[in-house]
Amino acid sequence: MMKIFDNTKCKLGEGPLWHPVRQELFWFDILSYRMLHKKTPQQEATVHAFDRMVSAAGWVDENVLLLASEVNLFLYDLNERTEKHLIDLEKDKPGNRSNDGRSDPWGGFWIGTMGKNSETEVGAIYRYFNGKLEQIISKVTISNSICFSPDKKFCFFCDTTKKTIMRVELDKKDGHPIKNPEIFIDLTNTETLPDGSVVDASGNLWNAQWGASRISKYDLHGKYKDHLSVQASQTSCPAFGGPNFSTMFVTSAGIGVDEKFSGCTFYCDTEFIGQKENCIQLI
Repeated sequence: MMKIFDNTKCKLGEGPLWHPVRQELFWFDILSYRMLHKKTPQQEATVHAFDRMVSAAGWVDENVLLLASEVNLFLYDLNERTEKHLIDLEKDKPGNRSNDGRSDPWGGFWIGTMGKNSETEVGAIYRYFNGKLEQIISKVTISNSICFSPDKKFCFFCDTTKKTIMRVELDKKDGHPIKNPEIFIDLTNTETLPDGSVVDASGNLWNAQWGASRISKYDLHGKYKDHLSVQASQTSCPAFGGPNFSTMFVTSAGIGVDEKFSGCTFYCDTEFIGQKENCIQLI
């Protein structure tokens, strides 16, 4: 069973990111006050508030993050609390917002979008690389599970409503998809809703499963192996962190449920080693 890392009850906790230089965990509450939370295991949380929804981040250097908002990607200086616009993100679709995202091994950043009311297939998945934003996957309802295999061969992603975690093969030179996506984990005959995922250094995929109070582990072939129990039903996204990348963190959501720990952020030590989050390379 996992322990409480932070007892702030997020309406929609998402996007946990362990900063390998700062040794801090960042995560978002997308719906409540548009907040970015920051905390170390030894300190209390610090909050950064924005004037729009923010949902995912990658690290650029010790003090600068790339953040995804409902209308753009931008750089955020943690010390100065200042923003620098990079590129618009579906600014022409005011009914949409960003959701799950992660930096890739080539220094790019993948980000999914969705309707603010989960409208069917109005979202997409994009990649920001070399100063350009390219749509990778279209007609997505709830974008999630963006993560990468340690051998740089695959990107994983899902549309939660379709109950399948997909993988797409990448060009090892620049990280661009070179084949059509294929099903990696099929949950269509279950009640399980796949949410955010992360891949460890051995290639196992860990998936937070909405409504199931758990993070499930799948091997390199997409076969279920084990799970970690969480004291909140609506687990949303896992992340590996800590000095040795062996601590598992997970965010959760309190929207629509009345539970003691719903919306809290959890952690536990594991026997597994996660991947260091990739640094974003700007041109």
